[in-house]
Amino acid sequence: MFKGKGVRPDWSETPPPKKSYRSIFKYGDPRKFKHPNHQWVTMLRDELGMKDQDFRSKSHEGRNPVDLKRGLTLSPEHIDILGNIVGSDNVTTDLYQRVKYAYGKTTEEMMELARGHVREISDVVLHPRKKEDVRGIVKYCNTAHIPIYVFSGGSSVTLGLRPVEPGITLVLATHMNRLLELNEINQTAKVQPGMMGPAYETTLNRAPERIMARRRYTCGHFPQSFEHSTVGGWVVTLGSGQASTYYGDAADMVVSQEYVTPSGSFRTLDYPAAATGPKVNDIMKGSEGTFGVLVEVTMKVFRYHPENRRYFSFMFPTWHRAVNSAREMAQGEFGRPAVYRISDPEETDRGLKLYGIPRPVDMFLKKRGFKPMQRCLCLGTVEGDRDYTRMVKRKIRTVSKTRGAVYLGGYGARKWEKTRYTEPYMREDLNDYGITIDTLETSVPWDRLHDLHQGVRRHIKGRPRTICMTHASHFYPTGTNLYFIFMGRFEDVDEYGQFHSGIVDQIQEHGGSLSHHHGVGRMMAPWMAAYLGKEQMAVLKALKKHFDPNHIMNPGGQLGLDLRSEQTRHP
Repeated sequence: MFKGKGVRPDWSETPPPKKSYRSIFKYGDPRKFKHPNHQWVTMLRDELGMKDQDFRSKSHEGRNPVDLKRGLTLSPEHIDILGNIVGSDNVTTDLYQRVKYAYGKTTEEMMELARGHVREISDVVLHPRKKEDVRGIVKYCNTAHIPIYVFSGGSSVTLGLRPVEPGITLVLATHMNRLLELNEINQTAKVQPGMMGPAYETTLNRAPERIMARRRYTCGHFPQSFEHSTVGGWVVTLGSGQASTYYGDAADMVVSQEYVTPSGSFRTLDYPAAATGPKVNDIMKGSEGTFGVLVEVTMKVFRYHPENRRYFSFMFPTWHRAVNSAREMAQGEFGRPAVYRISDPEETDRGLKLYGIPRPVDMFLKKRGFKPMQRCLCLGTVEGDRDYTRMVKRKIRTVSKTRGAVYLGGYGARKWEKTRYTEPYMREDLNDYGITIDTLETSVPWDRLHDLHQGVRRHIKGRPRTICMTHASHFYPTGTNLYFIFMGRFEDVDEYGQFHSGIVDQIQEHGGSLSHHHGVGRMMAPWMAAYLGKEQMAVLKALKKHFDPNHIMNPGGQLGLDLRSEQTRHP
């Protein structure tokens, strides 16, 4: 029996069987798990109307081996020529590999694979060894009109990896995964696109020992997918890390890029600034594999001073006061924290229950007028020079106090930091028992924030027995992001897809961006024309026509550039 009422779910404690569907959709390290605790199970029972029998048996775990028949459309001649370019060891038509590299980490993909449903897959998987291989592949495929899809870390949550048309998938992380150069004079790093976040950060942190550098550095980019995403993936999807309020988004860190496209290869200029017309460097950021293949990127890096990091947490009496304090922080011009997060009342209340709040602290807050389902938690860190971190923390404390917040010390922020990459590990556990947890995020100006927050929450909470938690975690002088986490039980993928689409409709209706840092992929593609408008979409399509005249790069709706009606989920 579980501690307290109810049965203890039989959470999976074994790695997925080799070549199983679960081995494809499981998040992160196959040997690593983080299970919902007793408080989570109690919440799910109470809020989702679940009973003991709902936790006694699992369905659709996806432990069976990938077993389907999919023939090849590419001729043996094509496959042999591609194999000659990358080497025979780096080309495969193995069915499991074709499925594995056709999928990302969306909830929809997990639900489908758990049921053994496989959509489109490539004919051939290639692992290029260097950029010259990529040039040869792109040149040949352009001549032969063979579609190319690019797979790097595989953490995409936008259906961006689906090979809608038969062709090839390039896997960049296998070989093209090194730090090529650290320029300490310019404080930049030249990186191959398939380098994983931890490898990149560790090399920079230990630069004196590993590459004889004078200083230690940090990449400054720490998305929740950090451990399983790549530098190239950050750039081509316009990603944002949890410390972006200080370091900037991935696009802000890009100095120059090198691309291989069907129309030719080029490297963008690496000047710190230049008044020489629209910047191709900016055009290529966020292109999501539709114009060409990113083969090298030069990124800004930052001095690494973990000893100077300062932690803080506050409790605000209301969401409006928390938002107003965050806006003053972002516009105050006294410096920026690295991490800054404000949780709305529902996320605050559930977070305190799920992860525990000492009873004396809870009683103290209630006596001070910080009521449950009204109060809002703020967590953060400051990084940089020692004097700078002290000053910024002091300023934030002053700003927060004037908005009625009470200071809670650094414990909450430290606790969050220890588990910030592990939360997604619970999604397979929940899916085993028919519980779906997913997220959608948007960027919004300050003056539209509250309307958007309320409008999206009304839609989500309008569905019976559905949980919605929201926080803001990336701050700019002109606005912030809202990150919606929703949980419920759905009959099938179609019901989930319709509900998901309804949330996107609400985001767009209330003036939010289609995405803040997840990218577009094929998930948001159906909304792109209405979102950008006719003229801006025409610009993107003109660029597509120039870089990729034969439409071989990631065809099938990516960014909404060649979307077909039968592919859309949008009503």
